[in-house]
Amino acid sequence: MIANVFSKTSPINYITITVISIFFYSFYQFSRIETETTVWIVVQKTAIMLLLSLSFIYVNIISQKNNLTKLNSYTLLLYALFFILFPSLYKNPNVIISNLLILLAVDKLFALKTLKKSKEKIFDASFWIFLASIFHFWSILFIFLVFTAIIFHVGRDYKNWIIPFIALFAVAILVVLFQLLFQYDLISLIYDNVSISLNFSYFENVYQNIALAIFSSIAVFVFSTQTLEIKNKPLNLQGTYKKVVFMFVLAVLIYVLSNHKNNSFLIYSFVPMAILGANFLEKIQTYWMKEVTLYILIAISVTLFTLQL
Repeated sequence: MIANVFSKTSPINYITITVISIFFYSFYQFSRIETETTVWIVVQKTAIMLLLSLSFIYVNIISQKNNLTKLNSYTLLLYALFFILFPSLYKNPNVIISNLLILLAVDKLFALKTLKKSKEKIFDASFWIFLASIFHFWSILFIFLVFTAIIFHVGRDYKNWIIPFIALFAVAILVVLFQLLFQYDLISLIYDNVSISLNFSYFENVYQNIALAIFSSIAVFVFSTQTLEIKNKPLNLQGTYKKVVFMFVLAVLIYVLSNHKNNSFLIYSFVPMAILGANFLEKIQTYWMKEVTLYILIAISVTLFTLQL
């Protein structure tokens, strides 16, 4: 039944997935409610919830506009399940904001294949990525995705290679202006997050460890199978799929390098993994196998969400 419901795109599917995501976000926040909750805290939590909902819109745009999946809602469903699997994300607003900015950048980069307004798209994508790095420094690695897109589409014009550095300069000016106007030492805050940590002993409970192990197993399987499938994709889409694969590689690097490590840093891998996972589900011909796969994923995500509270 679930496989059939989400095998098509419809506003009801999008609304359903978004409402479910908001429910789990709200449930997590209420389960950890503070004794003295101020109006400002409520405003902050609500704003992050809205940004989280906005990310679903961009995931759908990236997936459907670029024909990365068929006309179904599997990408959105998997994206939502990954959030449920790692509820620690909900207490890290910086990575939620950073991830949304990266999605804005990815949308611009994937649109480069039209070869229209290339320079504007390169600047916008670079600008969003450098802005995202303010909230989580190592998301700056996605700038390599910009240069990859330039190689694929507009590498012959040397001016395109200079544009990301102009975007860096623009963001640097904004950071300095912000610091001068608000007397907030933003530069020191960014500098403190530049450090690398390879310490993976950060789990608050064993269930966070289990969630990571399950996600990693799924990711390795889906990544390996779908990477091999790229050669079978239409020629005009192979470059875009390669960028999705590269996105996942960069996301893994961000998680590995990040200091003060926790499962929330896996957020950057959710979109590429949801897209590749949706492609995997589309390949399953037997209806009951697809149904069982989705039920198992939902059961695992909800169960581990509850255990991690």
